[in-house]
Amino acid sequence: MSKSKNNYIGITEDANTMFAKTLSISDEQMWRWYTLLSFRPEAEITKLKAEVAAGRNPKDAKVMLAKEITARFHSHAAADRAEEDFQRRAMGGVPDEIPEVTLGGAPLSIGALLKHAGLAPSTSEALRLVEQGGVRIDGAVVSDKALKVAAGTVVVQVGKRKFARVVLGA
Repeated sequence: MSKSKNNYIGITEDANTMFAKTLSISDEQMWRWYTLLSFRPEAEITKLKAEVAAGRNPKDAKVMLAKEITARFHSHAAADRAEEDFQRRAMGGVPDEIPEVTLGGAPLSIGALLKHAGLAPSTSEALRLVEQGGVRIDGAVVSDKALKVAAGTVVVQVGKRKFARVVLGA
């Protein structure tokens, strides 16, 4: 399935995006979503709301809602995978599915690599991201703006959410 460009949950989104967008709603909005979107009985929602008010982490309730909604539009297995993917990303890991980009011209400067891989809109913005410590190659922070990336395959991360597997040839 393709990903939707809007900010609303829709059936055109992949399971990971749907799960993550549900988790991003406010704690107050979560209860409205439970009432409108969940198939759980009202008594169960009321009990869960009371548990959160008494100190239970609201994220627990949000994860339950995200899994229920994701499973409805995809599958229970997809919802479980989306939760695992979200947890892995939260711990700084690489998502299961990332785009692969093939580039030539190795060794390629880090700025050009980020631009041509679609991870930065321009070389100057790419270099700013390096200066700010927002670029990683195979998990290691890139701090050298003059870095030349040799031929091979690397996983490049910009910020928390942009990833690409870059296959760099000569």
